[in-house]
Amino acid sequence: MTEPKIETVLTSDLITLEEPPAEKEATIEFLLDQAVEAGRVTDRETALEALLAREAETTTGVGMGIGIPHAKTDAVSEPTVVFARSSTGVDFDAMDGEPATLLFMLLVPAEGGEEHLELLSSLSRALMHDDVRDRLHEAESKAAIEETITEAVA
Repeated sequence: MTEPKIETVLTSDLITLEEPPAEKEATIEFLLDQAVEAGRVTDRETALEALLAREAETTTGVGMGIGIPHAKTDAVSEPTVVFARSSTGVDFDAMDGEPATLLFMLLVPAEGGEEHLELLSSLSRALMHDDVRDRLHEAESKAAIEETITEAVA
């Protein structure tokens, strides 16, 4: 399988400029609802169970103000990335103790194991760069966010 292109997994309808809730589980549901509204999730409850089960295994707070809740589930029709940012930060139990202000939810079909890892790896590598994180914090439109992520992952 080839890695899905970021442009197909993160579209403007999967980017929100709305402030997410302050608590981790509520934030996960908030991000999931973006995917549901975009028509990417076939069964919200199953997807939520998969996300919360993954979260219970180990934190998805990767540090540097980034949270990447993710799951493989039959409840999603295609690889999907949802993006939101928090002005106050959400506690994702990151190793560095910093709250997550840049939030990415990654959902892939259950049989998409390799895609999932490749996409997570590409996204994580891109987010290690200070300038990418700064641009995401400063972006004033969905288009600017989409462009920043697309360029960074490419």
